[in-house]
Amino acid sequence: MGETAAQGRVSVVIPAYNSGRFIARAVESVLGQSRAAAEVIVVDDGSTDDTGEAVRRYGERVRYVRQENGGASVARNTGVAAAEGEWIAFLDADDEWLPGKLAAQMDLLGRHPELRWATGNFERCLCGSDRRGPDLDPARARELLAGEEYFESYFRAYRGGAMGCTITMVIRRAALQQAGLFRAGQIKANDLDMWWRIAYRWPRIGYCAEPLAVYHMGIPQTLSQRRFSAADYADLVGRHLALAQEQGRGEEFRAFAGYLLRRWLRGLVFEARGEDVRALLEQFADLLPGGYAAMMRLITAFPRVAATGCRWASRVVGALPVRRAVKRPPRA
Repeated sequence: MGETAAQGRVSVVIPAYNSGRFIARAVESVLGQSRAAAEVIVVDDGSTDDTGEAVRRYGERVRYVRQENGGASVARNTGVAAAEGEWIAFLDADDEWLPGKLAAQMDLLGRHPELRWATGNFERCLCGSDRRGPDLDPARARELLAGEEYFESYFRAYRGGAMGCTITMVIRRAALQQAGLFRAGQIKANDLDMWWRIAYRWPRIGYCAEPLAVYHMGIPQTLSQRRFSAADYADLVGRHLALAQEQGRGEEFRAFAGYLLRRWLRGLVFEARGEDVRALLEQFADLLPGGYAAMMRLITAFPRVAATGCRWASRVVGALPVRRAVKRPPRA
């Protein structure tokens, strides 16, 4: 396996598209780490703004790679192919790392050389509204870890709320390559698709309970604008039901898929997308409790009424003092 994680070289891959307004914040957060990365690679995915100019100002401190627009998956794969480090860490152009992020994760990986990947907690920031808070209460994260520094199963960690996100992932480059890299045709949820394929092979994942990065909410998506359709959800889940079975993880993934479908369906109700809800219920009824499916069919008989009711309920709950932390949007 070469060098230990504590000694290993880390390549940071930042895909960017029309990110001139905030790419400097992302790059500075990497250059300001208490443990330096071996290299920082910004992959410009065909930007038409001043992204390239902003990155070139850093000179040799940042490798700038430009390509024709191909989407987030292609941009990340380009960065991985260009990387020289044994480990790959990802950051999105509109987000940032906290100063001790790399040191905390690489120290953890050094203590557990059997691990192929690690993630961690992060902060969600609606900075325009002065609202910022951890994705998962660190005390709750430590409780879930039960004295360890890793979870035995990525899927169980996710269901407990300790899923991390793309900007807190550090992964052995060889593991990414063996799992097949990011799927170029996966317009949305390309990160989830990648993590699931890694988790089938190496389910154990390191996790840092304290936040490592800041995910900036409320910034328009720059690498993919298309809405995730019912067909997209169905393709993702359907493919992975088969992949998980091939890897001997079929039952575990079925339980996870049922959990995730309930989250997605809730989000679709908020968006008054009753037709999409019913399409998913029809295709994956065997993954959902019968009573739940019946309730969702009843609710989506009047999708706009259901969406309005859910939004009002959310506003009432959100106004309570105990819910002033940043709330999660429905995940795709």
